[in-house]
Amino acid sequence: MKTKIVTFLALITFLITVSGCGSSNTNNNSDTSSPTSSSPSASGSEVASPSYEGVTVRIGYQGKGGLFGKIQEMKWLDEAFSKYGAKVEFSEFQSGPPMVEAMASNHLDFAGMGNLPPIAAQAAGIDFTIISQTLSGKNNVALLVPNNSTIQTVADLKGKKVAVTKGSNAFNFLYQLLEKEGLKDSDLQIIQLQPDETQAAFDAGKVDAWSVWDPSITLNTMTGKARIIADGESAGLLSPSFQLVRSEFADKYPELIVAYLKVIEKAIHWQSENNEEALKRYADENKIPVELMKGFLDRSTYINVPVSPETISQQQATADFQYKLGTIRNEVEVSKVFDNRFIEEALKQYAEESKS
Repeated sequence: MKTKIVTFLALITFLITVSGCGSSNTNNNSDTSSPTSSSPSASGSEVASPSYEGVTVRIGYQGKGGLFGKIQEMKWLDEAFSKYGAKVEFSEFQSGPPMVEAMASNHLDFAGMGNLPPIAAQAAGIDFTIISQTLSGKNNVALLVPNNSTIQTVADLKGKKVAVTKGSNAFNFLYQLLEKEGLKDSDLQIIQLQPDETQAAFDAGKVDAWSVWDPSITLNTMTGKARIIADGESAGLLSPSFQLVRSEFADKYPELIVAYLKVIEKAIHWQSENNEEALKRYADENKIPVELMKGFLDRSTYINVPVSPETISQQQATADFQYKLGTIRNEVEVSKVFDNRFIEEALKQYAEESKS
C-alpha cells in the first residue's frame, strides 16, 4: 500500500511538472447477481443483515451543505448504517485528487469526484471501484474569463495566465480545449491553484482565465464577475462525475455500499419533491440569492445512475488523451474499475421500499 501511495503522490507531482495492487475489479455490468445478502430467501423470509459492529464508514464530499448537508442533518446515513452496527464519519474536500490520496492511504472509503482523478489513480495502481454516475458532464465544467476581458475565444488565451486545479476534471477540460485549438500548454501560463485560492486571484485580476467546475461557474457568471467562453456542451467535451469506493471496502461490506447509494437516492428525491425548500436551504448555506442557487442546480443536476457504456467509452478516450499528453505514465483500461451492480441493486431496493 505504501508503494501505491508514493506512486500516486509522484503522479500528482508529475501533473504539476507537465502543465503541470491495481484494481482487481472487472466490468460487471452484465452480472445480475446481487452484491448484497439482504434480499429475501427462497422461503420468502428476509435474510438477516450482517453485523459490521465497530466499522466506521468514512465519506468524503466536496463543498458545504447541499445534498450531503441534508443527509448529515437528517442523519439518514447514520440510520442506514446503524442497521449493520456501523457508524459514519464525514470529511469535506475542495477537489478530487486529495480525496483519492486519502483513499489510497486508507483514510477514506467513499468519495465523489470528476472524471480525471480516477484515471490518474488507476494509472498509479490505486484500488477503487466506480459505483455510480453523479453528473452528466455537459455544463458542470467551463472556462471563465472576467466579464470585461478582451478574451473571446480559446485562441485568445495565447500568452495569458490560466488557473486550473491540478488533476481535476477542469484540468482535463482545459487541455482538451487547447488541443482542439492547436495550442500547447507552453503557449500560455498555466497556474495550478485550488478553487478558493483561484477565486481571490481571479477577483484581483492576477489570472486572465479560469478552468473550473460548479458552483464557481454559476457564482461568478450570475454575479457578473465572469463570462463563459467554453463549456462541455459548447465544446463537445463531457466531464462526468462519479461515486467511488475503496475496492477493499467493497469486497468486505457490499451491503453498506447499497445502503449508501440508497440514501443518496433518498436525498435526490427529497430535493425534487421539496424544490423550493431545497433551493432556500442551499442558498442560505452558501450565503447567496436563491436565483443563483437555482442557476447552479440547473447547470449541475445531481444524478445517481448506472454508468452507461457510452460514458465508459468517453472515460477511456479521456484516459487515452491523458496518456498521450504525458500526464499519466501508464495506459489504463477504465472498464476494469466500473461496477454497476451496487447502484442497480440500490435503485431496485429503493423502488421496492418506496411502494410499501
